[in-house]
Amino acid sequence: MYNVSIIGASGYTGAQLVELVHQHPELTLSGTYVSSNSADANKPIGELHGKLAHVDATLIPISDSILESLAHDVDFIFLATPHEASHDWMPLLTSGPAKVLDLSGAFRLKDTEIFEAFYGFPHKQQDSLDNAVYGLAEWYSSSIEQAKIIAVPGCYPTASLSALKPLGENNLLDSAVRPVINAVSGVSGAGRKASLTTSFFEVSLHAYGVLGHRHTPEIEAYLGTPVIFTPHLGNFKRGILATVTVKLKSGVTQEQLDEAYKAAYADKPIVRLRSSFPKIDDVAHTPFVDLYWKLDESSGYAVVTSAIDNVMKGAASQAIQCVNIMTKQPIETGLVL
Repeated sequence: MYNVSIIGASGYTGAQLVELVHQHPELTLSGTYVSSNSADANKPIGELHGKLAHVDATLIPISDSILESLAHDVDFIFLATPHEASHDWMPLLTSGPAKVLDLSGAFRLKDTEIFEAFYGFPHKQQDSLDNAVYGLAEWYSSSIEQAKIIAVPGCYPTASLSALKPLGENNLLDSAVRPVINAVSGVSGAGRKASLTTSFFEVSLHAYGVLGHRHTPEIEAYLGTPVIFTPHLGNFKRGILATVTVKLKSGVTQEQLDEAYKAAYADKPIVRLRSSFPKIDDVAHTPFVDLYWKLDESSGYAVVTSAIDNVMKGAASQAIQCVNIMTKQPIETGLVL
Protein backbone atom coordinates (compact mmCIF):
# COMPACT_ATOMS: atom_id res chain seq x y z
CA MET A 1 0.00 0.00 0.00
CA TYR A 2 1.12 3.54 -0.80
CA ASN A 3 0.35 6.50 1.47
CA VAL A 4 -1.22 9.49 -0.27
CA SER A 5 -2.01 13.02 0.86
CA ILE A 6 -4.12 15.59 -0.97
CA ILE A 7 -3.63 19.34 -0.65
CA GLY A 8 -6.61 21.33 -1.87
CA ALA A 9 -9.05 18.55 -1.02
CA SER A 10 -12.12 20.76 -0.64
CA GLY A 11 -12.52 21.65 -4.34
CA TYR A 12 -14.10 19.58 -7.07
CA THR A 13 -10.83 18.03 -8.21
CA GLY A 14 -9.59 17.50 -4.67
CA ALA A 15 -12.82 15.79 -3.65
CA GLN A 16 -12.67 13.60 -6.75
CA LEU A 17 -9.14 12.61 -5.77
CA VAL A 18 -10.36 11.69 -2.29
CA GLU A 19 -12.97 9.40 -3.80
CA LEU A 20 -10.52 7.77 -6.22
CA VAL A 21 -7.82 7.23 -3.59
CA HIS A 22 -10.41 5.81 -1.17
CA GLN A 23 -11.56 3.22 -3.71
CA HIS A 24 -8.09 2.36 -5.02
CA PRO A 25 -6.90 -1.09 -3.88
CA GLU A 26 -3.26 -0.02 -3.41
CA LEU A 27 -3.58 3.54 -2.05
CA THR A 28 -4.24 4.73 1.50
CA LEU A 29 -5.53 8.24 2.18
CA SER A 30 -3.11 9.69 4.75
CA GLY A 31 -4.27 13.28 4.95
CA THR A 32 -6.55 15.88 3.36
CA TYR A 33 -5.49 19.52 3.52
CA VAL A 34 -6.75 22.98 2.64
CA SER A 35 -5.13 26.42 2.74
CA SER A 36 -4.41 27.88 6.13
CA ASN A 37 -7.13 30.53 5.80
CA SER A 38 -9.78 28.32 4.20
CA ALA A 39 -13.34 28.57 5.49
CA ASP A 40 -13.48 24.78 5.09
CA ALA A 41 -10.62 24.10 7.52
CA ASN A 42 -11.31 21.47 10.17
CA LYS A 43 -14.55 20.33 8.55
CA PRO A 44 -15.22 16.68 7.64
CA ILE A 45 -15.04 16.39 3.85
CA GLY A 46 -18.47 14.79 3.83
CA GLU A 47 -19.92 18.06 5.10
CA LEU A 48 -18.84 19.74 1.86
CA HIS A 49 -19.32 16.83 -0.53
CA GLY A 50 -22.19 14.63 0.61
CA LYS A 51 -21.21 11.69 -1.58
CA LEU A 52 -18.06 11.41 0.57
CA ALA A 53 -19.95 11.17 3.87
CA HIS A 54 -18.62 7.62 4.28
CA VAL A 55 -14.98 8.80 4.10
CA ASP A 56 -13.28 9.54 7.42
CA ALA A 57 -11.31 12.64 6.39
CA THR A 58 -11.01 16.04 8.03
CA LEU A 59 -9.74 19.06 6.10
CA ILE A 60 -6.59 20.15 7.93
CA PRO A 61 -5.17 23.67 7.39
CA ILE A 62 -1.76 23.43 5.73
CA SER A 63 1.45 24.91 7.16
CA ASP A 64 5.13 24.89 6.29
CA SER A 65 5.81 22.28 8.95
CA ILE A 66 3.14 20.00 7.49
CA LEU A 67 4.52 20.51 3.99
CA GLU A 68 7.98 19.48 5.20
CA SER A 69 6.68 16.42 7.03
CA LEU A 70 4.64 15.28 4.04
CA ALA A 71 7.76 15.31 1.91
CA HIS A 72 9.20 12.60 4.17
CA ASP A 73 6.16 10.76 5.49
CA VAL A 74 4.04 9.86 2.45
CA ASP A 75 4.68 8.27 -0.94
CA PHE A 76 2.60 10.61 -3.10
CA ILE A 77 1.33 14.16 -2.70
CA PHE A 78 -1.46 15.50 -4.90
CA LEU A 79 -1.65 19.28 -5.34
CA ALA A 80 -5.13 20.49 -6.30
CA THR A 81 -4.01 24.02 -5.54
CA PRO A 82 -3.64 27.41 -7.23
CA HIS A 83 -0.67 27.73 -9.59
CA GLU A 84 1.12 30.11 -7.23
CA ALA A 85 0.90 27.70 -4.29
CA SER A 86 2.23 24.75 -6.28
CA HIS A 87 5.05 26.93 -7.61
CA ASP A 88 6.10 28.17 -4.17
CA TRP A 89 5.75 24.87 -2.31
CA MET A 90 7.40 22.51 -4.77
CA PRO A 91 11.01 22.73 -3.45
CA LEU A 92 9.84 21.93 0.08
CA LEU A 93 7.50 19.14 -1.02
CA THR A 94 10.26 17.47 -3.02
CA SER A 95 12.87 17.74 -0.25
CA GLY A 96 12.13 14.15 0.83
CA PRO A 97 11.30 10.88 -0.94
CA ALA A 98 7.65 11.78 -1.69
CA LYS A 99 6.64 12.19 -5.32
CA VAL A 100 4.39 15.10 -6.25
CA LEU A 101 1.54 15.20 -8.75
CA ASP A 102 0.67 18.83 -9.43
CA LEU A 103 -2.74 19.46 -10.99
CA SER A 104 -2.14 23.19 -11.39
CA GLY A 105 -0.44 24.74 -14.38
CA ALA A 106 2.73 25.72 -12.52
CA PHE A 107 5.07 23.17 -14.14
CA ARG A 108 3.49 22.32 -17.49
CA LEU A 109 5.25 24.95 -19.61
CA LYS A 110 9.03 24.73 -19.92
CA ASP A 111 9.38 28.19 -21.48
CA THR A 112 9.33 30.57 -18.51
CA GLU A 113 8.70 33.66 -20.65
CA ILE A 114 5.57 32.10 -22.12
CA PHE A 115 4.59 30.96 -18.63
CA GLU A 116 4.83 34.48 -17.22
CA ALA A 117 2.88 35.94 -20.14
CA PHE A 118 -0.03 33.53 -19.67
CA TYR A 119 -0.01 32.97 -15.89
CA GLY A 120 0.84 36.47 -14.75
CA PHE A 121 3.82 35.84 -12.48
CA PRO A 122 7.49 34.92 -13.02
CA HIS A 123 8.60 31.31 -12.69
CA LYS A 124 11.39 31.05 -10.12
CA GLN A 125 11.60 27.28 -9.54
CA GLN A 126 13.87 26.31 -12.42
CA ASP A 127 15.21 23.13 -10.81
CA SER A 128 11.71 21.82 -10.15
CA LEU A 129 10.63 22.84 -13.65
CA ASP A 130 13.57 20.99 -15.19
CA ASN A 131 12.58 17.83 -13.31
CA ALA A 132 8.85 17.99 -14.03
CA VAL A 133 7.38 15.49 -16.49
CA TYR A 134 4.17 16.12 -18.40
CA GLY A 135 1.56 13.65 -17.19
CA LEU A 136 -0.40 12.87 -20.35
CA ALA A 137 -0.56 9.23 -19.35
CA GLU A 138 -1.07 7.55 -22.72
CA TRP A 139 1.85 9.37 -24.34
CA TYR A 140 4.61 9.83 -21.74
CA SER A 141 4.47 6.69 -19.62
CA SER A 142 8.20 5.92 -19.73
CA SER A 143 9.08 9.41 -18.44
CA ILE A 144 6.26 9.38 -15.89
CA GLU A 145 7.48 6.09 -14.42
CA GLN A 146 10.80 7.64 -13.38
CA ALA A 147 9.60 11.11 -12.41
CA LYS A 148 9.71 12.95 -9.11
CA ILE A 149 7.33 15.70 -10.22
CA ILE A 150 4.35 15.15 -12.52
CA ALA A 151 2.73 18.16 -14.15
CA VAL A 152 -0.74 16.75 -14.68
CA PRO A 153 -2.15 18.22 -17.93
CA GLY A 154 -4.99 20.67 -18.12
CA CYS A 155 -8.45 19.41 -19.02
CA TYR A 156 -8.68 21.14 -22.40
CA PRO A 157 -5.16 20.04 -23.42
CA THR A 158 -5.97 16.44 -22.42
CA ALA A 159 -9.01 16.40 -24.69
CA SER A 160 -7.23 18.23 -27.51
CA LEU A 161 -3.94 16.34 -27.43
CA SER A 162 -5.70 12.97 -27.19
CA ALA A 163 -7.37 13.86 -30.48
CA LEU A 164 -4.37 15.40 -32.22
CA LYS A 165 -1.24 13.51 -31.17
CA PRO A 166 -1.88 10.43 -33.35
CA LEU A 167 -1.90 12.80 -36.33
CA GLY A 168 1.14 14.77 -35.23
CA GLU A 169 3.20 11.72 -34.31
CA ASN A 170 2.48 10.13 -37.71
CA ASN A 171 3.34 13.35 -39.59
CA LEU A 172 -0.12 13.53 -41.14
CA LEU A 173 -0.87 17.21 -40.46
CA ASP A 174 -0.47 19.87 -43.15
CA SER A 175 2.00 22.22 -41.46
CA ALA A 176 0.64 25.23 -43.36
CA VAL A 177 -2.81 25.03 -41.74
CA ARG A 178 -3.31 25.28 -37.99
CA PRO A 179 -5.61 22.76 -36.32
CA VAL A 180 -8.75 24.51 -35.08
CA ILE A 181 -10.03 23.34 -31.69
CA ASN A 182 -13.48 24.30 -30.48
CA ALA A 183 -14.10 22.86 -27.02
CA VAL A 184 -16.98 23.19 -24.57
CA SER A 185 -16.59 22.57 -20.82
CA GLY A 186 -19.04 22.21 -17.99
CA VAL A 187 -19.02 24.78 -15.19
CA SER A 188 -17.05 22.54 -12.79
CA GLY A 189 -13.98 23.52 -14.79
CA ALA A 190 -14.14 26.95 -13.17
CA GLY A 191 -13.77 25.48 -9.69
CA ARG A 192 -15.99 25.41 -6.61
CA LYS A 193 -15.72 29.04 -5.54
CA ALA A 194 -19.02 30.89 -5.98
CA SER A 195 -19.08 33.27 -8.96
CA LEU A 196 -21.79 35.06 -10.90
CA THR A 197 -20.11 33.86 -14.09
CA THR A 198 -20.73 30.22 -13.21
CA SER A 199 -24.05 30.66 -11.42
CA PHE A 200 -26.57 28.19 -12.88
CA PHE A 201 -29.05 30.97 -13.67
CA GLU A 202 -26.40 33.07 -15.43
CA VAL A 203 -24.57 30.44 -17.48
CA SER A 204 -25.26 30.49 -21.20
CA LEU A 205 -23.15 28.84 -23.89
CA HIS A 206 -20.41 31.26 -24.86
CA ALA A 207 -16.79 31.46 -25.97
CA TYR A 208 -14.17 32.90 -23.61
CA GLY A 209 -10.41 33.36 -23.55
CA VAL A 210 -10.54 33.81 -27.33
CA LEU A 211 -7.07 33.87 -28.94
CA GLY A 212 -5.39 34.11 -25.56
CA HIS A 213 -6.32 31.20 -23.30
CA ARG A 214 -3.43 29.83 -21.21
CA HIS A 215 -4.08 26.29 -22.44
CA THR A 216 -3.14 27.29 -26.01
CA PRO A 217 0.65 27.27 -25.42
CA GLU A 218 0.32 24.02 -23.46
CA ILE A 219 -1.39 22.30 -26.39
CA GLU A 220 1.13 23.75 -28.82
CA ALA A 221 4.13 22.72 -26.71
CA TYR A 222 3.15 19.03 -26.59
CA LEU A 223 1.70 18.81 -30.09
CA GLY A 224 4.65 20.60 -31.67
CA THR A 225 2.63 22.89 -33.92
CA PRO A 226 0.58 26.08 -33.52
CA VAL A 227 -3.19 25.76 -33.07
CA ILE A 228 -6.27 27.94 -32.84
CA PHE A 229 -8.01 27.03 -29.60
CA THR A 230 -11.36 28.45 -28.54
CA PRO A 231 -12.87 27.30 -25.22
CA HIS A 232 -16.57 27.62 -24.45
CA LEU A 233 -18.56 27.46 -21.23
CA GLY A 234 -21.65 25.26 -21.34
CA ASN A 235 -24.63 25.10 -19.01
CA PHE A 236 -23.91 21.63 -17.67
CA LYS A 237 -21.85 20.40 -14.72
CA ARG A 238 -19.14 18.09 -16.02
CA GLY A 239 -17.42 17.14 -19.22
CA ILE A 240 -15.54 18.51 -22.21
CA LEU A 241 -16.39 18.00 -25.86
CA ALA A 242 -13.60 19.08 -28.20
CA THR A 243 -14.29 19.22 -31.93
CA VAL A 244 -11.03 19.55 -33.84
CA THR A 245 -10.78 20.44 -37.53
CA VAL A 246 -7.49 19.65 -39.24
CA LYS A 247 -6.01 19.83 -42.73
CA LEU A 248 -4.08 16.69 -43.55
CA LYS A 249 -1.21 16.29 -45.97
CA SER A 250 -2.13 15.69 -49.56
CA GLY A 251 -3.09 12.10 -50.31
CA VAL A 252 -3.83 10.96 -46.73
CA THR A 253 -6.62 8.39 -46.81
CA GLN A 254 -9.31 7.33 -44.36
CA GLU A 255 -7.45 4.04 -43.96
CA GLN A 256 -4.26 5.85 -42.90
CA LEU A 257 -6.25 7.96 -40.47
CA ASP A 258 -7.92 4.90 -38.97
CA GLU A 259 -4.60 3.12 -38.59
CA ALA A 260 -2.98 6.10 -36.85
CA TYR A 261 -5.61 6.06 -34.09
CA LYS A 262 -5.76 2.29 -33.77
CA ALA A 263 -1.98 2.00 -33.50
CA ALA A 264 -1.72 4.87 -31.00
CA TYR A 265 -4.37 3.53 -28.63
CA ALA A 266 -4.43 -0.24 -29.24
CA ASP A 267 -3.11 -1.05 -25.76
CA LYS A 268 -4.58 2.00 -23.95
CA PRO A 269 -7.70 0.85 -22.07
CA ILE A 270 -8.70 4.34 -20.94
CA VAL A 271 -9.07 5.51 -24.56
CA ARG A 272 -12.18 4.26 -26.35
CA LEU A 273 -12.26 4.48 -30.14
CA ARG A 274 -15.90 4.91 -31.01
CA SER A 275 -17.94 4.06 -34.12
CA SER A 276 -19.79 7.41 -34.02
CA PHE A 277 -19.20 10.88 -32.63
CA PRO A 278 -19.28 10.71 -28.79
CA LYS A 279 -21.40 12.74 -26.39
CA ILE A 280 -20.45 14.20 -23.03
CA ASP A 281 -22.95 11.91 -21.32
CA ASP A 282 -20.90 8.95 -22.59
CA VAL A 283 -17.94 9.97 -20.44
CA ALA A 284 -19.30 12.02 -17.53
CA HIS A 285 -18.14 10.60 -14.18
CA THR A 286 -15.79 8.15 -15.96
CA PRO A 287 -12.02 8.14 -16.59
CA PHE A 288 -12.38 7.53 -20.33
CA VAL A 289 -11.39 9.47 -23.45
CA ASP A 290 -13.82 8.79 -26.29
CA LEU A 291 -12.61 9.54 -29.83
CA TYR A 292 -14.11 9.47 -33.29
CA TRP A 293 -12.94 11.00 -36.57
CA LYS A 294 -14.04 11.50 -40.15
CA LEU A 295 -12.09 12.51 -43.26
CA ASP A 296 -13.30 14.33 -46.34
CA GLU A 297 -10.78 12.95 -48.82
CA SER A 298 -11.80 15.43 -51.54
CA SER A 299 -10.70 18.43 -49.45
CA GLY A 300 -8.15 16.81 -47.15
CA TYR A 301 -9.90 18.09 -44.05
CA ALA A 302 -10.74 15.84 -41.12
CA VAL A 303 -12.87 16.39 -38.03
CA VAL A 304 -11.93 14.63 -34.78
CA THR A 305 -14.10 14.71 -31.68
CA SER A 306 -12.77 14.01 -28.19
CA ALA A 307 -15.00 13.67 -25.12
CA ILE A 308 -13.75 13.52 -21.52
CA ASP A 309 -14.93 14.28 -18.01
CA ASN A 310 -12.98 17.43 -17.10
CA VAL A 311 -12.77 16.55 -13.40
CA MET A 312 -11.79 12.91 -14.05
CA LYS A 313 -9.61 12.40 -17.14
CA GLY A 314 -9.07 16.15 -17.27
CA ALA A 315 -7.62 16.14 -13.75
CA ALA A 316 -8.08 13.55 -10.97
CA SER A 317 -8.26 10.20 -12.76
CA GLN A 318 -5.34 11.14 -15.01
CA ALA A 319 -3.30 11.81 -11.87
CA ILE A 320 -4.25 8.34 -10.62
CA GLN A 321 -3.19 6.89 -13.98
CA CYS A 322 0.22 8.48 -13.42
CA VAL A 323 0.48 6.93 -9.94
CA ASN A 324 -0.41 3.56 -11.44
CA ILE A 325 2.40 3.98 -13.95
CA MET A 326 4.85 5.05 -11.23
CA THR A 327 3.94 2.02 -9.09
CA LYS A 328 3.95 -0.40 -12.06
CA GLN A 329 0.27 -1.28 -11.80
CA PRO A 330 -2.16 -1.61 -14.72
CA ILE A 331 -3.03 1.91 -15.76
CA GLU A 332 -6.75 1.42 -15.14
CA THR A 333 -6.32 0.15 -11.55
CA GLY A 334 -8.86 1.80 -9.24
CA LEU A 335 -10.51 3.57 -12.17
CA VAL A 336 -12.30 0.90 -14.17
CA LEU A 337 -14.10 -1.32 -11.71
